[in-house]
Amino acid sequence: MRSLAVCAARDDSVVHVAFRLHIGYTIPMAFDLKEMVAARLGENYQLHERHLNRTLVAAQRVIGFDKVYARAEGAYLYDMDDAPYLDFLSGYSVFNIGRNHPAVKKAIRDILDLDLPNMVQMDCSLLSGLLAEAITKRTPPHLDAVFFCNSGTEAMEGALKFARAATQRTRVISLESAFHGLSLGSLSLMGCESFTEGFGPLMEGFETRVALDDIEALERELSKRDVAAFVIEPVQGKGCKSPKTDFFQRAQELCRKHGTLLLCDEIQTGLGRTGKMFGFEHWNLEPDIITLAKSLSGGYVPCGAIVTRREIYQKTFSRMDRCVVHSTTFGRNNLAMACGLAALEVLDDEKLIENSARMGALLMERIDALRPKHSFIKEVRGKGLIIAIEFHEPTEFKLKMGWKLLHKVDKVLFAQMVVTQMLSKHRILTQVAGHAMDVVKILPPLTIGEREVEMFVNALDDVLTECRKFPGPMWEIGQNFVRHALGSKRSADDRRPVSA
Repeated sequence: MRSLAVCAARDDSVVHVAFRLHIGYTIPMAFDLKEMVAARLGENYQLHERHLNRTLVAAQRVIGFDKVYARAEGAYLYDMDDAPYLDFLSGYSVFNIGRNHPAVKKAIRDILDLDLPNMVQMDCSLLSGLLAEAITKRTPPHLDAVFFCNSGTEAMEGALKFARAATQRTRVISLESAFHGLSLGSLSLMGCESFTEGFGPLMEGFETRVALDDIEALERELSKRDVAAFVIEPVQGKGCKSPKTDFFQRAQELCRKHGTLLLCDEIQTGLGRTGKMFGFEHWNLEPDIITLAKSLSGGYVPCGAIVTRREIYQKTFSRMDRCVVHSTTFGRNNLAMACGLAALEVLDDEKLIENSARMGALLMERIDALRPKHSFIKEVRGKGLIIAIEFHEPTEFKLKMGWKLLHKVDKVLFAQMVVTQMLSKHRILTQVAGHAMDVVKILPPLTIGEREVEMFVNALDDVLTECRKFPGPMWEIGQNFVRHALGSKRSADDRRPVSA
């Protein structure tokens, strides 16, 4: 810095040049990310086992998910040998527009080139205003106020605060088998022991969950007039279930009658996933609050949003001294906002919502056509490209033995066996739909065509055909899962705290 002081005495322009040199604007940097990735790709699981979640690494190895993917494009992942894998999970609906879409990549480059001020704090940035405008052009007119955050869980947490502030009530009701996130408030909505074990006590007032289609139970709770919000997923992420009756429409009527807000979690179902822009459109609902995330930024940068009525929004930010009573440091950052603008344009320009409806209908039709051949298949359900394949005990006597063996240990093992073979034999990535479920869930990018539909259906047909050979290789895989599941259960029992 002494040299800079000398320069300052001579010429301000010299200072400017010297300062730029000093902080490294023009000096080549030693750090080379491309070189680092090229040198160390393949160490993924060792690094995670050493420094991150070693239990997750162990689980991935058991189910054969310990692949190393080197690049990705559209609906495909590619390993280090450049072998393609069809991605029918899309990062749990993050990559609705496909992986590494060039339009979003260009938006990132453009925003970096502009050198805009970012996260100034206590300013109003242009890009967050533009993205809010773009979102509200796509929502019903009554949803006209947007709050940006970083994730779906953050969006849910914020929405719960908005609902409490607007109604001055504390209780929140959700549906059985719901999934709304894993922070304390969103976790309390779910009540799933697989996720809540060890994290109690949960949030007071969030204990009530009603079964899908049980309108009488919902009415009993709402009539107490102390419920801030009734929270729904239009299609549940766990199991891909939606009402078989007019439950949602009647629930909305009851919410209006008893002063409860209807909160739609569109984090997985929104932005085209169900064949409509938002899942609630299938039931012509008018929710008071919706939450968005996952695919909002095209999969590049974390981005979430709460979209609500202006009068609800203002109940939270009710006075000048409360203008930042709910806030987040990175929520309106330029990268996320630019990605969001580009991702929404891609949805429109490439007609991906229409493609979601068309390819989803074709997929369900083709999978359902396998039911006469494979008695394992109980039901194929979903909307657009959020689809569940539910299995049940087969009718063939010899196959019942293998089915019962797996289910004595864990109800999820048959579905996991199918998922493992879809990946290892056919290089198609899927996953089970939730704990203790005989359900495989598929969430392909909205960009897929008939070729990918054909690949998936043929692979599923082949895997289920192998399942009909009992005893056989597929059931040996199942027995391996049983051994690991039993070993894991014993380890968990050994770690349980001893009661006094």
